[in-house]
Amino acid sequence: MNPRALHMLSQTNIVEEKQKIKRSFVEDMPSYVLQTGELSDDKIQILNNNLFKNRDVYISRHNRYAPYPAHSHTFFEMNYMLQGHATEIVNDQRIELQTGDLLLLDIGAKHQIAVLGDHDILVNILFKRQVISINLLNDIRRSNSILHEFLIDRAIDDATGTKNFLLFKHKSGHEIPNVLDKIIEEYYLKRDFSNSIIKSYLQILFVLLVRHYPLDIGQHPTKQQILVTKILKQIAENYQTIRLDDLARKYKYSKNYLGNLFKEVTGKTFTQAVTQQRLIQARNLISSTNLPITEIMHQIGITNKTFFYKKYEEFYHGKPGDDR
Repeated sequence: MNPRALHMLSQTNIVEEKQKIKRSFVEDMPSYVLQTGELSDDKIQILNNNLFKNRDVYISRHNRYAPYPAHSHTFFEMNYMLQGHATEIVNDQRIELQTGDLLLLDIGAKHQIAVLGDHDILVNILFKRQVISINLLNDIRRSNSILHEFLIDRAIDDATGTKNFLLFKHKSGHEIPNVLDKIIEEYYLKRDFSNSIIKSYLQILFVLLVRHYPLDIGQHPTKQQILVTKILKQIAENYQTIRLDDLARKYKYSKNYLGNLFKEVTGKTFTQAVTQQRLIQARNLISSTNLPITEIMHQIGITNKTFFYKKYEEFYHGKPGDDR
């Protein structure tokens, strides 16, 4: 890793100084990203998507010297053990992380982290679902990877039902640590175009995880998951004009059945998925061109200006002009 980035990660911050004295947790998140939710009988803190604001990926070094209490989040989280050791409890399951290990946590996963010492460096990489492209998911699906199921919906464990995490133990001699180092360096060194580069590295990281951690024999995506993946790919390619009626005719299912299946697998309606894809394309155009907003709306297939602004703010927690 770049020595400057590693030095920044090793420095003690103000929150850690307080935790070192009190030996108890000190909140380091702003109030606007915190909310209280219910998980089973426990009231826990939930970190929401306001954390991202005008960025797609949020990275931080986990604070040392005090345990981090049980919490959840509305986005994906990766915990990368850059150096040292950490103990996490994920949905009551104890996980030991050693140098080079990577823990991928699902949306809604409840977890807590034990005290980290002087030389422990645990890096949190947080990202929203829409950061992962539909084309990448389709490529991953072809490899019969459990990572596909995890990213597109939930990873299913035959013994316990829903599995809220995937643990990738360090393997010597492959590229994954190098890509993680590049992601972290880009974030902390604040180079030009770092947001775009980080997203690209994230795509590479997932492909490498599939390469080095293939799916166990006997576990394969269902026909329904394969069908929904095809639909998602078509949404990505034809978001301006795609209609559920046309897809129902193409795949020889009723419109209601296909719509219900899509929501069951993805957790969102077909209309919501199309709108989100249009908004993703709108944001790309807003941030990379000088086209008027009305022209961008026309290009992505949205005609109602009030609807566009409302959905854009809901999705990105900011106005289109903020991303220009």
